[in-house]
Amino acid sequence: MTSAVLGAALGSPADLIALRKRALQALESGCTRLVVCGGTGCTSNGSRRVLEALNAELAARGLPLVADLLEEHPDGAVRAGFGGCSGFCEVGPIVRVFPANFFYVRVQPEDAAAIVERTVLNGEPVQHLLFRDEATGQCFATRDEIPFYREQAGVVLADCGVIEPEDIRQYIAHEGYRALASCLFGMTPEDVVREVTDAGLRGRGGGGFPTGRKWELTRRSEGSKKYIICNADEGDPGAFMDRSILEGNPHAVLEGMAIAGYAVGADEGYIYCRAEYPLAVKRLRVAIRQAEEARLLGECILGSAFNFRIHIKEGAGAFVCGEETALISSIEGRRGMPSPKPPFPAQSGLFGMPSVVNNVETLANVPRIILNGAGWFRSVGVPASPGTKVFALTGDVVNTGLIEVPMGATLKDVVFKIGGGIRNGRKFKTVQIGGPSGGCLTEEHLDLPLDYDSLRSVGAMVGSGGLVVMDDSTCMVEVARFFMQFTQSESCGKCVLCREGTRRMLEILEKITSGRGTVDDVGLLEEVAIAVRDGSLCGLGKTAPNPVLSTLRYFRDEYLAHVVDGVCPAGSCQAFCHYSIDPEKCKGCTLCAKKCPVGAISGELKQPHTIDPQTCVRCGVCLDVCRLGAVVA
Repeated sequence: MTSAVLGAALGSPADLIALRKRALQALESGCTRLVVCGGTGCTSNGSRRVLEALNAELAARGLPLVADLLEEHPDGAVRAGFGGCSGFCEVGPIVRVFPANFFYVRVQPEDAAAIVERTVLNGEPVQHLLFRDEATGQCFATRDEIPFYREQAGVVLADCGVIEPEDIRQYIAHEGYRALASCLFGMTPEDVVREVTDAGLRGRGGGGFPTGRKWELTRRSEGSKKYIICNADEGDPGAFMDRSILEGNPHAVLEGMAIAGYAVGADEGYIYCRAEYPLAVKRLRVAIRQAEEARLLGECILGSAFNFRIHIKEGAGAFVCGEETALISSIEGRRGMPSPKPPFPAQSGLFGMPSVVNNVETLANVPRIILNGAGWFRSVGVPASPGTKVFALTGDVVNTGLIEVPMGATLKDVVFKIGGGIRNGRKFKTVQIGGPSGGCLTEEHLDLPLDYDSLRSVGAMVGSGGLVVMDDSTCMVEVARFFMQFTQSESCGKCVLCREGTRRMLEILEKITSGRGTVDDVGLLEEVAIAVRDGSLCGLGKTAPNPVLSTLRYFRDEYLAHVVDGVCPAGSCQAFCHYSIDPEKCKGCTLCAKKCPVGAISGELKQPHTIDPQTCVRCGVCLDVCRLGAVVA
């Protein structure tokens, strides 16, 4: 898109209003819009081929296609394009049809003919593409009817999957950049900071620090230049909240940064995004270029005296660079390692200048707060944690994906109403919340509100928003080992307690899960975890022991079962498994003997086989390959 498509750069708020009116009329015209999910999940699942098939089918039938949003088109015209992530990734590729609002799941290229024939030409849904609840057999035609979405509250994700992220005019049609215009032409910087402060917005990156207070500190700090930094370094296992926002609605983040810049007196911003997010980076580059051409970024924005430019810094994918001082070091071209605080970035940040560091979701909330007011924002969520939170819901739950719920929603609602409960009829055991820095919640916490203070009171944290649900087949010692292996390998090594402490904890956990642990090891593990928590330099080091401490707190009996009784209660630690062969069931097919990597299985053809327990390494391959159920664990 060029400024020629826009007609001209936007020189005033009136120009923005006029463009919004034209774009909105185009979106609400009788034109049928086919929006194919272009998020990373659906793209990897073949959504590009679905879009190609739809366009080919539309062209083959001679239907009038709309190449550009604002072009004149006859009745019955059709437009097909990519949208952002709709959140329900496991049923992708997803296609949404407007204005009928049909929501199609698991769409394949060969479904294109049915979509065009039944929906585009006749306005009817394609039944086999609608979401069907496997438990009840009920079909749902529109997105909002589906139980996965029914309990959610769309604020940050409201436009993801609705607008095309590479067309700034669709964002503008949905009131995009109106908040920025309101700030520049109707509010002082102090007014903006006060509105965000009154809203009670807290940092969505995990810390939960009040955003307005951070802005106020930066605004008051002296410096010849100030910066806004968007922390888009998302490194938690299973987390993809920020990536989806950047891919689905990048302009919301850019607008939030520009408003922050106006509020604190900054004229330059950086987005620190890891290079493993190529689609997010691509869409950010497109969005920045379009905003600059529209004069919504750059010099004299909308004809005002305010200038603001945004750069993208691609990171190499280090978990520690999610910590703000390490992130700043990386932007400056130095190794990404944290620095002691104070001074805080608000006092001395990027290149020694006062800087605001906010994460993606925090910034995407800002335009909504300016548009709707602090009171509106406080009407959602709980008093100490207003607004919504985006979580990545994964694990042993029926429905997985990206969800957005009001702060204070209970764990029970998330797992059983939105998530649909536990897969395969198994029993709920725990939720790991907050990623490697978070903790585990148990059945007794199902009614616990998901907000900053409630979670902190039980030794957990919101973190960046990862929610991993686990059933009763999960070993909690192994869970602690998994997360400790991650944090140990990601430690930057600057401070001894984090570097050596996480290594010692990992060694002890490996000793326990391999069947060599003792009761003293459990006590030592807890002692080291507390020392790392209390003595590490940065927030990531201080929170690294959380999975260990929370599992020791709520599942200590499992640790003791490993070291005292010599059993893994969940039956998942290989070291505690003992395999044998039931001679009544074994037919001597020799398949297990052929697959055994250490030759522990012997026997004649068509005769029952046996396993040598001294040679067996308990890998479980024999159990997996036996078709007769003769191998017993």
